[in-house]
Amino acid sequence: MPPRSAPTERQKRLGAELRKMRSDAEESTEFAARLLGLDRMKISNIESGVRAITPERVRTLACNYGCRDGPYVDALAAMTGDRPKDWWETYWGQLPAGLIDITELEWHAIAVRVGVFLHIPGLLQTDGYVRAVGNAALPPLSAHEVELRVALRMQRQQVLHRESPIAYTAYIHEAALRIEFGGAKVMRAQLNHLREMSERDNVEVRVVPFSSGAFPGAGQAMLYAEGVVPRLDTVQLDSAHGPVFTHAPAQLDKYRSQLDWMESVSLGLSESRDFILALTGA
Repeated sequence: MPPRSAPTERQKRLGAELRKMRSDAEESTEFAARLLGLDRMKISNIESGVRAITPERVRTLACNYGCRDGPYVDALAAMTGDRPKDWWETYWGQLPAGLIDITELEWHAIAVRVGVFLHIPGLLQTDGYVRAVGNAALPPLSAHEVELRVALRMQRQQVLHRESPIAYTAYIHEAALRIEFGGAKVMRAQLNHLREMSERDNVEVRVVPFSSGAFPGAGQAMLYAEGVVPRLDTVQLDSAHGPVFTHAPAQLDKYRSQLDWMESVSLGLSESRDFILALTGA
């Protein structure tokens, strides 16, 4: 398989897991190279996500590294190869790679928890709200670029409606419910949509009111995606320079704790719906 010029976050994650597995086994790249009949550079490329690997070779490495976690190895094997063209592939070269990486992360997750302070969570946004956020970007985006973001965001929401939807929990600070992106009319439609989505069986919306007081962290939006196995959980953080992904155990634990804190101070499900309804003026 030829090298990739720009591996996705999912491809880089597979490589990182194989590198960690080798390191935990205290084996060298030379050992892996001899095992697979490859040169050391190709092993390095596999572990950086630049070069694809087959499911069979993943299982060979796992066996010889002494990894006995079957579900974990199965999950890694399922991440291999050059994937078939998924629907989000059409956006490559048109939108920043990080936006597409978020889409792929959500698609393969079994559950997602998000904590937001300034914006409505992406999977719960209306097209009008997405457009308003895009039009507020600096440097300014062209109308075409804004509409591409709207289209991708709307298609991302398939994960909530597909045959096997993800479980989705959103902790939303009151500030995000009161900032009128797009004006009062757009925000009213957004709040009504948010309340309607909160009634779906697979969606929980919990409001963190101003009265909850101080909060941990810097108030940045976060997305915690649960993998097929816990060892493949991932956190995505928003930043001014684009999305940041992390899967270091200490970081995962920190952000799980922050989301748990948001749950502990948030309103209940029905109280949250009533709170949102009151903001619409209905």
